[in-house]
Amino acid sequence: MSSLLRSSSETAAPGAAFPRVRLRRLRRSPAMRRLVRETTLNPADFVYPLFVTHGRDVRLPIEPMPGQSQFSLDHLLAEAAEAAALGVSAVLLFGIPEHKDALGTEAYDPNGVIQEAVAAIKSAMPDLVVITDVCLCEYTDHGHCGVLTDDGVDNDATLELLARSAVSHADAGADVVAPSAMMDGQVAAIRRALDDAGHQETAVMAYASKAASAYYGPFRIAAESAPRSGDRRAYQMDGANAREALRELEQDAAEGADILMVKPALPYLDLVTRAREAFAHPIAAYNVSGEYAMLKAAAANGWIDERAAMLEMLTGIKRAGADIIITYFAKDAAKALRSAD
Repeated sequence: MSSLLRSSSETAAPGAAFPRVRLRRLRRSPAMRRLVRETTLNPADFVYPLFVTHGRDVRLPIEPMPGQSQFSLDHLLAEAAEAAALGVSAVLLFGIPEHKDALGTEAYDPNGVIQEAVAAIKSAMPDLVVITDVCLCEYTDHGHCGVLTDDGVDNDATLELLARSAVSHADAGADVVAPSAMMDGQVAAIRRALDDAGHQETAVMAYASKAASAYYGPFRIAAESAPRSGDRRAYQMDGANAREALRELEQDAAEGADILMVKPALPYLDLVTRAREAFAHPIAAYNVSGEYAMLKAAAANGWIDERAAMLEMLTGIKRAGADIIITYFAKDAAKALRSAD
């Protein structure tokens, strides 16, 4: 033994120093690494976002999100069934309406695209959890998440429409409604409306800490929901504010949210951890479109190993404290985990 090794082991507390302590012992083989792994991914952790549009036999690829498409109902059912067969727990539905107007009326139309999709999926796959996004941005002709006035988005007028949307989704069979408009009081308004309509068992997953993020760009193309003017910074969160994020989480918990979400995931992993430490609720993290698109683009150029990077990224989100990971990689990750077994 060299003098350096002798001196380090002799001066440290008994049993605490190299060479007796060798942390690499538990990394020697794949089986050993699996045995001591602290964080493990499971397809049941994943929620798969899907975009549904009108028509038949429509499968319109989304250019900035390779592998993702807008689906008509017939193809949507096949896509959801494939995800379910891979062990994915849930789908999160976003609608592309036939017509848009100032009040986003198709968002709460009982015969709207989302309402039809929910009913069809629950009829075909009753055990698959169906979550619906509750917002107006896909349905309004101005692209904002609520009722637009000369002074901006009218928070309180929007609450009524969000509540009507949530009830219509629950009427169609949605298991979970997920308000994402970032209106103050939206969880309370939706919880009250659901209960009044007899949907006490319908859960609310709150987009509680949702930042005004550059990482949403591909989604806005996919959902055709970019604002025609201005931006959403007056109602989505300033991503620099961690304490404010906790206040948003606290408020939504107090208003009756069953699940709390942090969005986006990767730039806000510190908030995922803080949410996990502060709340007993299930914590969801949304691995958003920009995060997906960046990895896909790098992989397409041969700059990164897509499978390895995908699993590392999703493991990091879970290690940070997320119980639920909403990700466009849901199917790919489930296949990768299955092949790893």
